[in-house]
Amino acid sequence: MKLVVGLGNPGRNYEQTRHNAGWLVLDEFAKRRGVAFRRSWRRPVQTAKVSMEGVGNLWLVKPMTFMNRSGDVLPALMQPAGLTAKDLIVVTDDINLSTGRLRIRAKGSAGGHNGLKSIISRLGTEDFVRVRIGVGEQEEGKSLVEHVLERMDARTRQMVSETAAKAADAVECILVHGVDVAMNQYN
Repeated sequence: MKLVVGLGNPGRNYEQTRHNAGWLVLDEFAKRRGVAFRRSWRRPVQTAKVSMEGVGNLWLVKPMTFMNRSGDVLPALMQPAGLTAKDLIVVTDDINLSTGRLRIRAKGSAGGHNGLKSIISRLGTEDFVRVRIGVGEQEEGKSLVEHVLERMDARTRQMVSETAAKAADAVECILVHGVDVAMNQYN
């Protein structure tokens, strides 16, 4: 079994913001598979179960804990299923990539991203695959918080949406062919 975690923030105020790029990818992936997310009554998370030929079962997971606590729900999901960080793919926004770019890494640091910091802290390792969606650098005179939490304009939203579709393809490639093939194809 694999766990694909998209990072974002819950609530209407955060819909269509750069910080929710991870959720956009999972929404696209779920839509293609004809599955819907369900809210857990035991944990602050939304999940969808998917079965893929040649891959087996996987969970799509949206932590509902806000970005800086994204890792809080993972141990409780992973340990009972016998999953380790090697079974994890995390999809998130990245301000260090221009809007529309995609970057896949087999492991690495948080790079200043609070959601990744939380996951690394809770799992005690940096050894998990991450798919980063470029949302562009903050504009001069605007704080980082304003940049990632403001609603995107129509042009940016279109670019991020197109990248989310490409990222959904990349996630499937990782699952079917492995992270090295996906990095060669999508980076």
